[in-house]
Amino acid sequence: MNLILMGAPGAGKGTQSAKISEKWNIPAVSTGDMLRAAVKEGTEMGVKAKSYMDAGQLVPDEVVIGIIKDYLSSDKCKDGFILDGFPRSIPQAEALDAMGVKIDAALSIEVADEKIVERMSGRRVCSCGASYHVVYKAPKTADVCDVCGAALYVRADDAAETVLNRLNTYHATTEPLKDYYAAKGILICVEGREEVSDTTAAVMAALSKFEA
Repeated sequence: MNLILMGAPGAGKGTQSAKISEKWNIPAVSTGDMLRAAVKEGTEMGVKAKSYMDAGQLVPDEVVIGIIKDYLSSDKCKDGFILDGFPRSIPQAEALDAMGVKIDAALSIEVADEKIVERMSGRRVCSCGASYHVVYKAPKTADVCDVCGAALYVRADDAAETVLNRLNTYHATTEPLKDYYAAKGILICVEGREEVSDTTAAVMAALSKFEA
């Protein structure tokens, strides 16, 4: 199964990707993982990517796509793969098609914006590595870590304003991919539930047609 996993930031893609990977025994690969691997291995595209990263610049699409092409054609992906975080736009999806990469399904995990803002802006973390949520996993004492007693803080990425900006970018740039893959007849939408296990059950049911 060659799968693209879609959904807004905070929709739970990473968690579901790991579950699918375990069940189907196929690699879940993010663009970041592929970039880091290519740079570490010193591939031609990895060297190009490193020059941009060292300069503090975004790696251009053509280099990212080259790295993805190399990775997807490797033995690691011979039985299938899960793409998480790519494509992020219609031009990237078209480039993936131009490579000749066959995609069996594009699975979109649907979660309302207000729920995502609640999930992400409610996160609290500690410098010791412990993490909490004001609604779902509150510390015993507000804003104090249960483990080490240090003050908890909100990561910059989780600030409500940042989350809203990321959601706006997703809706403008990435969400149109749903129509793109719907037109190909391979879009599958699954509602993200309150309980992770319920979302996993819905995802597995939606992908059951790919079981051997």
